[in-house]
Amino acid sequence: MTTGFPINAQDILPDDASNAVLIGRIWDPRVSGPTPVLLDGETLRDISSVAPTVSEILELDDVLAKLSNPASFPTVATLSDILDQSRPGADENTPHLLSPNDLQAIKASGVTFVASLLERVIEEQARGDSSKADQIRTEITGIIGDDLSQIEPGSQKAADIKTVLLEKGAWSQYLEVGIGPDAEIFTKAPVMSAVGHGAHVGLHPISTWNNPEPEVVLTVTSKGKIVGATLGNDVNLRDVEGRSALLLGKAKDNNASCAIGPFIRLFDGKFTLENVKSADIAMAVDGPEGYHLDAVSSMSQISRTPESLVSQAIGKHHQYPDGIMLFLGTMFAPTDDRGGAGKGFTHEMGDLVSISTPSLGKLVNQVDRSDAIKPWTFGISALMNNLARRGLL
Repeated sequence: MTTGFPINAQDILPDDASNAVLIGRIWDPRVSGPTPVLLDGETLRDISSVAPTVSEILELDDVLAKLSNPASFPTVATLSDILDQSRPGADENTPHLLSPNDLQAIKASGVTFVASLLERVIEEQARGDSSKADQIRTEITGIIGDDLSQIEPGSQKAADIKTVLLEKGAWSQYLEVGIGPDAEIFTKAPVMSAVGHGAHVGLHPISTWNNPEPEVVLTVTSKGKIVGATLGNDVNLRDVEGRSALLLGKAKDNNASCAIGPFIRLFDGKFTLENVKSADIAMAVDGPEGYHLDAVSSMSQISRTPESLVSQAIGKHHQYPDGIMLFLGTMFAPTDDRGGAGKGFTHEMGDLVSISTPSLGKLVNQVDRSDAIKPWTFGISALMNNLARRGLL
């Protein structure tokens, strides 16, 4: 099933795209490798003359000035032509969208919204068994309630709640990172492994209880400066992580389990971090059997500020010379039954997942098994060799 993919530029672009600075990457068959691009209307322009990688472009102090005259860069293609080829299993002989990041480390924040915090506690208590979710949800909310939104992480009130829950034997590692002083920051996927708009996202074949995670992804330089934002799908295996937090790598990092895109929108006078903080992130899931799910996450309900999450991810304690892409977490934890009474939501192969917000556009991907989709083969060595052959290094 590949129907339903946007093929018109306006379907995936921000509402105010004409005022936005949007950069990304395409697979460029002319050079058998990726090319960083700047969107100019519906024209994609090659900006590899500014720097050969997106990560290096974003490190420039004057990046907005460098990109201020789009017409000075050569045309690669129109976005509509590229979108027509940006579908699952894209032919490498045709140009198509890639994730807009390249050499940045791909990091993620976990348990940053109260709604998903409760579901993580349930996953842990259920030990990955979805049939126990409803009963445990009732028991846990009976102890802690279902509204922790007024609790500031790391505050004295949070510490007092921890004391009570420890006495009741109901404390959880997820509550520790949800309302404790230290955020959960983990490596989502290896450098360059993220897929872009139109690609498959992958589920490990052992998983039977899983869901998409629609998120804002911040673009952060090596100095810790937040310079832009985009959308992401942090595909999650609820049953695997629920069995043990030590299985987080298997639950989170599989072939194509990380989608980012379609473009990075740079911060300027018209778009800032404050716009991100007030964004509503919409998600739709359309299944091959006619299933449909709509959900909205409001960034205003995040329990930790984006700045605080960035400060815990990068700084004097940990350097990333090529910058990072930081997923900010999600409040989306679907409980609607799909596979049977009490089982909650889980993916079916062929699901179409759309994640959108007016200021960043729309990211669309299709679900399949991680062992059945195209393997990841173009890594850092391949990129360096390709850029060297092109005379860009």
